[in-house]
Amino acid sequence: MTQTSDILCIGSVLWDVIGRSASHMRQGSDVPGRIARLPGGVAMNIAMTLVRFGMRPTLLTAIGRDAEGDELIRACAQMGMCTDHVYRSDDLPTDRYMAVEGANGLIAAIADAHSLEAAGAKILRPVLDGPLGSAAAPHVGPVALDGNLTLALLEEIAHSPAFARADLRVAPASPGKAERLLPFVRQGRATLYVNLEEAGLLCQTEFGDSASAAQALLERGAQRVLVTDGGRSASEGDSGRLITQTPPAVLVTRVTGAGDTFMAAHIAAEAQGADRDQALSRALHAAATYVSGETPL
Repeated sequence: MTQTSDILCIGSVLWDVIGRSASHMRQGSDVPGRIARLPGGVAMNIAMTLVRFGMRPTLLTAIGRDAEGDELIRACAQMGMCTDHVYRSDDLPTDRYMAVEGANGLIAAIADAHSLEAAGAKILRPVLDGPLGSAAAPHVGPVALDGNLTLALLEEIAHSPAFARADLRVAPASPGKAERLLPFVRQGRATLYVNLEEAGLLCQTEFGDSASAAQALLERGAQRVLVTDGGRSASEGDSGRLITQTPPAVLVTRVTGAGDTFMAAHIAAEAQGADRDQALSRALHAAATYVSGETPL
């Protein structure tokens, strides 16, 4: 990696279209609110939070050579991210994500990350055999991965010698893609960031709290895990120690991107020398600040 970059963020970088309302909503609701378009995607949300904590991420993703893609590249660069190694496709459109949030949380969401999936291993060329690493000269440093990558590509990363020395940090894009993290559980590589539901899907069971979920993932072979359970608890553990903390109590006004904020804040805290207890506490406070932030309605 270049000397000016601190971490690789690999995965979805797209446009978020988010509709928010101050009303409680259910299926079929038609209520007033605000609709905003802003840069998003798991890798992008992580990168944006890392920038706020003083780090400079390098993005590895697929972005179309369309007007929306050009605008997205400019937005990333203006925020202080390195886009030099982004795969730009002539025939794949820039991906999008659409969500509706009410006062009672996320109502529905659709992630259109087909271009990222279609690009496949092309987004990894700079690390597999390029300026950021290779099998002969593995990449060294933190790498944030998101589950919008295909299972085949995540399998390749989990086994690739080009990532053998990397500090892999992995999160599913959604509960529906949680099982894509299984290669890292089986290989005993990476730090996994999951919520209670995602932990249950990986272990094919249900858990009542974050501590039991974290312990079960470790017993299945995971190297290190962080499991969140909304405002109730969060647990971080490896083979030597398991710790659990309670998040600050806040009024939740938004949820999209909260998990990504938690993960990025935790990575940044450890990069700045925080110990495990401090890093978990900082991540929980960052996520609480995010979900309680003001949103225009």
